[in-house]
Amino acid sequence: MFASRRWILLATSISTVLGLSACQPTTEDNEASSGETVTPPITDSQNENEVNEDLIKDEDVADESQMTDVLRDYTRSMTRMHDEMMIGMGYNDPDTAFAKAMLGHHRGAVEMAKIQLKYGTDEEMRQLAQEIITAQQAEIDILNKWLASHPDTAKPKPNTEAMQQSYARSMDVLNGEMVLGIADPVPDMAFARGMLPHHIGAVEMAKIQMKYGTDEEMRQLAQDIIDSQQIEIARMQQWIADANTDKNTKETQGTNQADNHQQSEQPAS
Repeated sequence: MFASRRWILLATSISTVLGLSACQPTTEDNEASSGETVTPPITDSQNENEVNEDLIKDEDVADESQMTDVLRDYTRSMTRMHDEMMIGMGYNDPDTAFAKAMLGHHRGAVEMAKIQLKYGTDEEMRQLAQEIITAQQAEIDILNKWLASHPDTAKPKPNTEAMQQSYARSMDVLNGEMVLGIADPVPDMAFARGMLPHHIGAVEMAKIQMKYGTDEEMRQLAQDIIDSQQIEIARMQQWIADANTDKNTKETQGTNQADNHQQSEQPAS
């Protein structure tokens, strides 16, 4: 829970900085995730939990009030996704860990896509959002059915620790990019910049499954995720590049027009 609240605070602080600077956020590594928050969820002492809750409870209310509606919806979605993924990444069996973590990841993608349909206006990104909902809801059904008959093992396996560390590292690297992305003030760009690292994370998780998992159905699903989401990754990268080019072109044209207008108003010598 504490990690989830830190996620909210981070998203809010980024949003505030963007509002003050009126600049597009950079894609440099986020410093919010420390190197220590890479292990599966552990139970802190009761006293520490109480202190954390007291310190952050009042801040949550104030911080959420500073968010735009789009960022607030994305942040809540990301928090739910993060919590469910961390449960899965704490499992002992690599196949069950993949299924549970990917279930949370897919649910997060569906929620993000619904937010895009609620706020976004770009037809290509709205179409992509609908395609994500359709495809990933089908895979959510597969994961739920598989998990119903494949509970986690009681004891760790020889490769459990290595598997968990791999998942944690992949989350650490990508969490900052997602938070920066959803904080973009343009809803369509927020969706593209948030969903892009989200998809990259799904591919990384699928590759971890291919390395450590043994269940054929889950390995096939992992390969399907790699194949389909790589295509969508390229699509979003191109859309972002094109959108940035169009923006720069319009800004240049606006500057030139202003210069020409200023020169035309100057008296002839």
